[in-house]
Amino acid sequence: MKNLRELPKFRDGLSYLYIEHGRIEQKHKSIAWYAPEGEVAIPCAALGLLLLGPGTTVTHAAIKAMADNGCTVCWVGEDSMRFYASGTGETRSSRNVLRQAECWANMQSRTRIAEAMYRMRFAQPLKKGLTIRQIRGMEGARVRDVYAEASRTSGVPWHGRSYRRDAWENSNPINRALSAGSACLYGVCHAAIVSAGYSPALGFIHTGKQLSFVYDIADLYKTQLVVPAAFAAVAESEHGVETRVRTVLREGIRRSSLLRRIVDDLSSMFDIGEEADPYDADSARPGHLWDPIGLVDGGVSYGGLGTGEGSDKPTR
Repeated sequence: MKNLRELPKFRDGLSYLYIEHGRIEQKHKSIAWYAPEGEVAIPCAALGLLLLGPGTTVTHAAIKAMADNGCTVCWVGEDSMRFYASGTGETRSSRNVLRQAECWANMQSRTRIAEAMYRMRFAQPLKKGLTIRQIRGMEGARVRDVYAEASRTSGVPWHGRSYRRDAWENSNPINRALSAGSACLYGVCHAAIVSAGYSPALGFIHTGKQLSFVYDIADLYKTQLVVPAAFAAVAESEHGVETRVRTVLREGIRRSSLLRRIVDDLSSMFDIGEEADPYDADSARPGHLWDPIGLVDGGVSYGGLGTGEGSDKPTR
């Protein structure tokens, strides 16, 4: 079995690729995309996220190749505007998600992390003693200023964030560009979260959805990446903004080393070190069994023959 620690880490890979109307098949130890225009090789070992749009088919062998290479696969709607499902991540350990759940379940640590995520969005440190509500109000003002500045710089008129999911074409070009860019950023953040072994559902600021933590993490980078990409795409032309904003955003993600930043920010947020995890070295290794007095190896139980009733010694 291949040691997953030998594979390229998510933080070192390419960001994402969106495809539609084609077929994905395994080719050698990687994959290839077959469309009317011809064949395109996809280096899935170096790819963080593959977004499969409408009209896409994929073979079982190709999915296995992507899973073996740590490439997260997401099934999405046209232009990534809907998220339907995703594949497995790169890690086989539950260490990080257990740490996330521990911090989420404790009011003190959840408040601390939520506040830290708000503070990370500001260029200058905020004064101590502010409540989350106060910081949230300051964040709203910051975002409005970012939109206004992007409008002045690009020359694209801005009248506020407004769109309806059930009437997509009725939105103006800049709102469509912002939504398309945000959807791609959500996909990248989702892939990073799952690949690093966290839960996309356990949000610290957002709550109630299976993607709450994805929204938490994406908001750390949205004004730095999506807003300038969207305004730049619309300033160039109001036609085909959904496609062009993805291209601009992908380049912004590469320049900003976003994949590395996400993984590093997650590790820092939950105070998780770089030590190796045995379950990543051997993905088939059995996990531990939980017990009130401590963990025991998988396959070990309490009681039964050879222990005597009430014994606290484990036996096979």
